[in-house]
Amino acid sequence: MADFATRESQQWGCRRLEFGVPSGRGFVILPAKPAREKDRPWIWYAPTFFEQPYALPKELHAWYMKQWLSAGIAIGGVDVGEAWGNPAGRAGFTEYHAAVVARFALDPKACMLGQSRGGLFVYNWAVEHPGSVRCVGGIYPVCNLRIAAAQEKVCAAYGLPTKQLLAAGAEHNPLERLAPLAKAGVPILHVHGDADKVVPLEDHTGELARRYRELGGKIDVLILPGKGHEEVAEYFQCQPFLEFFLRQCGVLPLRG
Repeated sequence: MADFATRESQQWGCRRLEFGVPSGRGFVILPAKPAREKDRPWIWYAPTFFEQPYALPKELHAWYMKQWLSAGIAIGGVDVGEAWGNPAGRAGFTEYHAAVVARFALDPKACMLGQSRGGLFVYNWAVEHPGSVRCVGGIYPVCNLRIAAAQEKVCAAYGLPTKQLLAAGAEHNPLERLAPLAKAGVPILHVHGDADKVVPLEDHTGELARRYRELGGKIDVLILPGKGHEEVAEYFQCQPFLEFFLRQCGVLPLRG
């Protein structure tokens, strides 16, 4: 069970609650007025970390977060450590999801946002719980375990040597697990730079988009010319990305 008596503070002008779940530590930021009272819309950000100086989300995300909160959308996330989408991290995500839906009346279908290695966190949970996902958005997300810049860290997180981890791709590699999301009709939007050397566009977003479309899924990709794996406004003040979540959360009408 989650412990909701942990800590309360303010972030981006709204009430932030932090609490424990069996496999990690979660938070929610609640808007002053939710966009709707039943199944309140929310955006689930990953990766979440609490410890400074690596805490995420952070002020870098304020342009998005403040506007989503003003629109009545809650923000949440859970710190399961450097899980890189491993089974233990997925279990922590499941515990967190059950806790916040029950306690805060959040929409059982989360709008998920994965940044960089957060892509592995988001996708490996989403493909196992497609009925609990309204949409997926990614900012230069890692979504291909076969081509990961931090392969040693990934293998450590999974407790498997590289050869064994890659052999189990159907269990752990998002690119090989997309069918349930496509079948559920989950829309996806990625924003990714074509000069990204850390998470190469074609190896990650490009390959995921190709496979998702082959499965009948809907995905859009915003390619940023000349942009790499960096913290710049083009990624973190992107109007189409902002509006994608506003639409999926029901604040703006969906496009035909």
